[in-house]
Amino acid sequence: MQARPSPPHVGGVVIRAEVPPEGVFILTEGALAFLATLHRRFETARQGLRDRRREVQARLDSGARPGFLDATSAIRSSDWTVAPPPADLQNRRVEITGPVDRKMIINALNSGANVFMADFEDSNAPTWSNCLLGHVNLHDAVTRTISFTKSNGEHYKLNQEIATLFVRPRGWHLDERHVTVDDQPISASLFDFGLYVYHNAADLMDRGTGPYFYLPKIENHLEARLWNDVFVFAQEVLGIPKGTIRATVLIENVLAAFEMDEILWELREHSAGLNCGRWDYIFSFIKMCREDAAAALPDRSQLAMDTTFLKSYCELLIQTCHRRGAHAIGGMSPHVPIKDDSAANAVAMESVRMDKLREVAAGHDGSWVAHPGLVPTVRMVFDQHMADVNQIHRLREDVAVSAQDLLEVPRGITTEAGLRKNVRVSIHYLAAWLSGTGCVPINNMMEDAATAEISRSQVWQWIRYGVETNDGARITADRVRQIVAEETADLEKNGVAERYGTEQVARARAIVEEMVTAPQLDEWLTVTALDYVD
Repeated sequence: MQARPSPPHVGGVVIRAEVPPEGVFILTEGALAFLATLHRRFETARQGLRDRRREVQARLDSGARPGFLDATSAIRSSDWTVAPPPADLQNRRVEITGPVDRKMIINALNSGANVFMADFEDSNAPTWSNCLLGHVNLHDAVTRTISFTKSNGEHYKLNQEIATLFVRPRGWHLDERHVTVDDQPISASLFDFGLYVYHNAADLMDRGTGPYFYLPKIENHLEARLWNDVFVFAQEVLGIPKGTIRATVLIENVLAAFEMDEILWELREHSAGLNCGRWDYIFSFIKMCREDAAAALPDRSQLAMDTTFLKSYCELLIQTCHRRGAHAIGGMSPHVPIKDDSAANAVAMESVRMDKLREVAAGHDGSWVAHPGLVPTVRMVFDQHMADVNQIHRLREDVAVSAQDLLEVPRGITTEAGLRKNVRVSIHYLAAWLSGTGCVPINNMMEDAATAEISRSQVWQWIRYGVETNDGARITADRVRQIVAEETADLEKNGVAERYGTEQVARARAIVEEMVTAPQLDEWLTVTALDYVD
């Protein structure tokens, strides 16, 4: 029997999982040594920033509220710009996102979008297989050797013209538990970033593009500074010209909205703008105000982009980016095409069109979709209303956003239907996630970790503060436990257990029920559930 190939030994590095044969060429001696170097250089700083997050949240829990920083006022008031975008990043009017599985990568790159963001984060369940083979898939995509054949013989390969590739590594708060360096788990951020840039930077540059990234879950400019330090160091070690790496930062945390100038400043040689990560932003608002009974939010469906706290943050992002010569990318459209109901599909596509019309009118330079079927709709809107390749020239000097605007709590009603939807989405999504699927169409909407975080944290918030639904009934832990049982039974009746496994549905139910009725809000759904993922 032929010996199974295995990764090389690199001092201090231990791989605590089985490596499939197709993944061995990713975990080379050089790649593992590079990961070890990144860990030893930056892990202490990462842990310090994680400690800082906990300290900041403790102050928020005690009643403090964020504001624009006095210490960095000179950065906000002075004139400067980020490095100009390279040629293949001038036009970003339609961007598609999705996980790093093989078929998705091919379809997204072929979709007609300008950019594809391959996602190791919110739309990827972080199993060892998903993360490692994701790097295999990306390497094959960069080298144009990727293909995929379904069981029915249908074959997928890349078109001649494809989208520009970005990669979203996991956030600073996450570890890659399957790889340790000096007996410490490596940062998931550095694992994802390091393997991608090590294996693909040279090929990308030869093809006239570069290693481009989306940076998630950043809470302040110091976390952006750490990423910039990583970029500078990686370019030096790999012999890449400084500024080759580019990164768009997702502003998906309320605290980061107060430091957008500073974040661009820290990354100015490597910046590719900012993005409105609106679903995580709503979750961060709930988490920031978790000890404030007056900050309980209404149904998720009522948190539209015309509410003051969301509208203000988007307009401030556009103004900030354009003043600094950077792209301002709009938020995700979660709709998916409805193939079996033309009337419902027409309504959904009109909703997408109006959302993107709002974004392009506000001054965004592009926007996100989660499904290839939405690309033509979004492109049509931006083609009709954005005459140039971008709108960076629109400075939005009319925008004046205060700290109070960013912190204004939206008002509305909480309904039994909204409560049940949150419970159902939380259980359904988590069952899929536990089985290895990181984004799931539910009721014709693409749900990922960010929307699941909103769903479960809202239920926790409503229980914690005894919010009443519009029929006058108080939301209690006992009431929610009953709804959890009912919604789980309905999910099982409708095939979710058959799709993801009875054990995973039961586990998802138990985790969600425990989290929403706990005395304290768990920081992250995906961290709490990580022990159940291989």
